[in-house]
Amino acid sequence: MPNNTCMKLSVAALATSMALTAPLSYAARPMITDDARTVDAKACQVESWVRTNHGSREYWALPACNFTGNLELTFGGARTADATGTHTSDVVLQGKTLFKTLEPGGWSVGLAGGAIRHPGNAGNGKRVGELYSYVPASFAYFNDKMILHTNVGVLHNTVTSSTRGTWGVGTETALSARTWLIAEAFQQKEGRPFFQAGVRHWIVPNHVQIDATFGNRFGSQTDERWFSIGLRLLSPAFLP
Repeated sequence: MPNNTCMKLSVAALATSMALTAPLSYAARPMITDDARTVDAKACQVESWVRTNHGSREYWALPACNFTGNLELTFGGARTADATGTHTSDVVLQGKTLFKTLEPGGWSVGLAGGAIRHPGNAGNGKRVGELYSYVPASFAYFNDKMILHTNVGVLHNTVTSSTRGTWGVGTETALSARTWLIAEAFQQKEGRPFFQAGVRHWIVPNHVQIDATFGNRFGSQTDERWFSIGLRLLSPAFLP
């Protein structure tokens, strides 16, 4: 077996085993499990989506730019409409860098971390809600027609002073040159893990993408399920 294949399989096995024993991440739409990739150097993207939950609806926008070539910075958040009205429910600041980039038939690994505020929560308006960090890893198989992503990390709640491990495992599988099937399982909250499945389609390859997903908690009925539709826009390099 070629050395590159051995290395890829070994790292994948390690990352997966860590995940099963172990971030709050914001990944390339529509996945929650983050990929070990960044926006192109000197380029930006905007990921936006609407997520319909049981009893509420979230409107998300997460702009991100890569100013240096290997540091993607994301700043955005969500507005939520529920029985209490419409309010800002999440504000996210995240940075991500790579130690190895994903090449055809290869693998990549990086480090990400950030902070999340929940201004809509009574009593927490001026406090950071959560701090998190995680290691994203991605592995390309079958001539890059399937990409495996794994995340392992930690999430610290500054309000309750509690810390817990988080994990995610997801796949992207090519259905055609422009359409991909996504499927994942992840753990970011107490209780059973969550799952999500859906499709993403490139209207303009590498620049305009739409997606739709369905998700729920394993073993749950309807209270925790959600549907989402999203739009992702990526720019060419234009930053100085």
